[in-house]
Amino acid sequence: MTVPNFLSESAAMLGELQSIRRELHTFPELGNDTPKTQAYVVKALEGLPLEITLGTDCTSVVGVLRGPADGPVVLIRGDMDGLPIVEATGLPYASTNGNMHACGHDLHTTGMIGAARLLCAHKENLPGTVIFMFQPGEEGAGGAKVMLDEGLLDVAGKRPIGAYGLHVMGSGEPYGKMVTRPGTFMGSSNVLEITVHGKGGHGSMPQGSVDPVPVLTEIVAAIQAYVTRRISVFDPVVITVTQLSAGKAVNVIPSEAKLGATVRTLSSASLAQLDVDMPKLADGIAAAHGCTATTELHHLYPVTVNDPARAEWVLEVLGEVFGADRLISAPEPFMGSEDFSFVLDEVPGAYLFVAAGPADPAEAAVAPGNHSAYTTFNDEILADSAAALCVLAWGALAEVA
Repeated sequence: MTVPNFLSESAAMLGELQSIRRELHTFPELGNDTPKTQAYVVKALEGLPLEITLGTDCTSVVGVLRGPADGPVVLIRGDMDGLPIVEATGLPYASTNGNMHACGHDLHTTGMIGAARLLCAHKENLPGTVIFMFQPGEEGAGGAKVMLDEGLLDVAGKRPIGAYGLHVMGSGEPYGKMVTRPGTFMGSSNVLEITVHGKGGHGSMPQGSVDPVPVLTEIVAAIQAYVTRRISVFDPVVITVTQLSAGKAVNVIPSEAKLGATVRTLSSASLAQLDVDMPKLADGIAAAHGCTATTELHHLYPVTVNDPARAEWVLEVLGEVFGADRLISAPEPFMGSEDFSFVLDEVPGAYLFVAAGPADPAEAAVAPGNHSAYTTFNDEILADSAAALCVLAWGALAEVA
């Protein structure tokens, strides 16, 4: 079976893809409620031989493209939501609505639109069925899980044999590099909340109160020591306290003090250990000072685990198309998190990064990264990202068909 030259075809539509991306960039929406983006995607797919399904519990778009034969099914994914960041790039197409596509999801959406158009152009030779997963709510809202609960994996009539997605990077590796790895690729995402309960009173007479503030600061320090002494360095954990809050008046000892932290792990075992140990740590320190503590560890996104064989295949097949020098097998996982992990828990597949920052390695190392108000992406990468999605979808189907 002849494989289309997706790379040259996507290069021919680069200008159109850049126009789409820059328009999407002007109106980022948040969470699972992205109605303008949903409508834009539906309009961009108009006229293509796709079976379109819209989400009921989120503003997702699912397209199904069926080839001429009853072959296998594969899923490719692009996320659509932005971040509550005021953009400071100064770009002529910068967002002005107070939100920003600071994580490049406008490129992901556009790359998927490009992939849909390319694959639809070769529908008569497609060796199976492709599910296009346009997902809202990746930035903490768990849109992938919502779509799974809505029946995403059964929308084509049978479950996918593989699932693939990619994410652009604004910094780190130089432009054009593609990064993945077999096995654990990204960490889990969790939120730790601890509230210390004391007894409020007058700030001038602390002996008449039970001050929760110094107790909370002691817990913060203890968390850092806990990570270095109770967690194996071979199964690392990151706990970063990002929020501290207590009273509102400087002359009042508050009755409560709270902290919030992001928690990243690379295994379910280490997360289970934290479930047990964090309440013990907070309770023990609080009790030593005559306080009590309430501890909650909220599990958000599980560890992103690439199927080892599929990740190795991704490195090989994309290396053949783009050049082996552009493919990198990461030596270790990344502590960032991704809700495509929910999909990979159900379907064997792989996730990868595509560098869309400066081409010079020294500049790429210090460029503003994802989630920065100053992050910019070189959207010439759209031709490569659209082609990569097509190559992965077609290749995975052709292997089995």
